[in-house]
Amino acid sequence: MGRKLPPFAAVRAFEATARHMSVKAAADELCLTPSAVSHQIKALEGFLDTQLFERSGNRLALTLTGESYAGKLTHLLDSFLDETESVRAGPRLLRVLSTPGFAARWLAPRLPRLDFALDIRLRVSNGAPSLDFATNDADVVIQWSDQPTPGLLVEPLMASARYPVIAPALRARERVERPEDLLHQTLFYDETDDAWTEWFAAAGLAGTDLPSGPTYPNCELATTMVEQAQGVSLAYDAVVRNTLASGRLERLFDIVTLPMAIYSVACQEARAEEPRITAFRAWLRAEAEAEGVLPGRHSNAAE
Repeated sequence: MGRKLPPFAAVRAFEATARHMSVKAAADELCLTPSAVSHQIKALEGFLDTQLFERSGNRLALTLTGESYAGKLTHLLDSFLDETESVRAGPRLLRVLSTPGFAARWLAPRLPRLDFALDIRLRVSNGAPSLDFATNDADVVIQWSDQPTPGLLVEPLMASARYPVIAPALRARERVERPEDLLHQTLFYDETDDAWTEWFAAAGLAGTDLPSGPTYPNCELATTMVEQAQGVSLAYDAVVRNTLASGRLERLFDIVTLPMAIYSVACQEARAEEPRITAFRAWLRAEAEAEGVLPGRHSNAAE
């Protein structure tokens, strides 16, 4: 069976009148006569078999049903206009919001492999990326953790073990050759899920008093300070592989922490099957799986 929809002209007439609360203003917007607008509204009320306006002389007031219906129609027509304009303007941009570390160390170097990379508008967040899609100006958010959120589709993207990293110049200067040597270095601590105690226990140094050092709000800032030869941090293998390959950092030792889920991809459930969003999510998963860091499928490459 086909969709039993009201006449579009009647919907437009009602929505414009409800928005302006004026038949004349709606008629001006739609380039119709006030009589034609009133006729369309009555036709819609007949189609719905319900009253949308209360009329008293020349004064209009929405019924409770009319107020609810008008608000939903305005949202739908705004979305319809946005989609229409995006088609007229050409390929639609996909707005991606992520942390600076994920964008710089993982996503940006891989984007050229994406078929529609030129249509990606990448933005970074100073803190945890907002999941309020009504205000964050994003279609997809790549966030830390994978906590379920009502109304959103949240898919785990990456799991990783951690190991110490150091700048080549600092390693050469300090002769860091054994795990015990780290006890004489400045260690950078992560305010989010710090794991130095776990790592030293895996290295056979459980219960050792750890050296003091600054605590940073996230692993990315700590890793950036390591690149400046200021100390040593625990880095996530899945995130720093490119940085290690570039020579800006060196990995210390074969000892790693247990892998943990770190990043996930979030979008609105209502938009999850839009072609661009679906394609981008699939591409992210394929890239993560190819590197063995997809949760549940990570390899032992870090060990």
